[in-house]
Amino acid sequence: MEIVMMIAIAFVLDLILGDPHFLPHPICLIGNLISFLEKALRKAVPDTPKSLRRAGVVLWFAVVSLSFAVPYFLLKGLAAIHPWLSYGVETLFCYQILAAKSMKTEAMRVYRYIREQDLPNSRKYLSWIVGRDTEHLDFKQITKAVVETVAENTSDGVVAPLLYMVIGGAPLGFLYKGINTLDSMVGYKNDTYIDFGRFSARMDDAFNYIPARITAIAMIVSSCFIGFDGKNAWRIYRRDRYKHASPNSAHPESACAGALNIQLAGDAYYFGKLCKKPTLGDPVREIEAEDIPRAVRLMYGAAVLCLAVFEGMRMILVLL
Repeated sequence: MEIVMMIAIAFVLDLILGDPHFLPHPICLIGNLISFLEKALRKAVPDTPKSLRRAGVVLWFAVVSLSFAVPYFLLKGLAAIHPWLSYGVETLFCYQILAAKSMKTEAMRVYRYIREQDLPNSRKYLSWIVGRDTEHLDFKQITKAVVETVAENTSDGVVAPLLYMVIGGAPLGFLYKGINTLDSMVGYKNDTYIDFGRFSARMDDAFNYIPARITAIAMIVSSCFIGFDGKNAWRIYRRDRYKHASPNSAHPESACAGALNIQLAGDAYYFGKLCKKPTLGDPVREIEAEDIPRAVRLMYGAAVLCLAVFEGMRMILVLL
């Protein structure tokens, strides 16, 4: 039951506070660890595909093991001093693992610059939250990219962490964030990371397989209660959920596209190379800047629904 209370409090803290800049963030430490180990491993192995793939596996196990072990043993030590001390720190950890408010903040910053018709700043701050090239995007393309990112991060930044924390508390939540951070830093299909980051990308796909599908269903259900098109979200999801190179990304994105009656995805440039991608959804209407706050609202609707379901299931299992 303590896990249920800690996650509920953490969710509210994230809803209100987001990520204050004055508070050291554990995910930054994971990122620094990845950068340090990447440099060390690249120096230690020959620059061949096979060696780089092996080094990438070593990187993954080292980062994921430490991401779990450090908070696990820290919390165990604090519990030996006093259980409430451990509960307090674990609540703080759970709060830092969630990223709904920070996603909202970043998305709405781009939204404000779009509303002000400030193209340079719209492109600049979009580049902070997406992996694609942004320097040649127009306002419509920028808006589409933000909506897609909010939809995808509803799974990566909110639903998946909630699921893993409900199962295993903050240590399992950090294990997931280690996997997710590895993918965001080395899981690219470019010349630099195609071998070194391959294992990280595949493991991220594996750990997000169930959360991505839960997220899509949560979006569809919640859209019925917050003024969006739940029926069309279900139709588009069933039709388009596999239209992506990733086994997971199209699930929340297609549900979002259907709920908002817009078309997402399509071709995009990454590291100067054109990536051909199918579209998701139907262009019932043209995408507009207001679709960004709508996507944020859908993110919160899905997050609250998942929180309630996950916490309820945890309580039922405890009572049984």
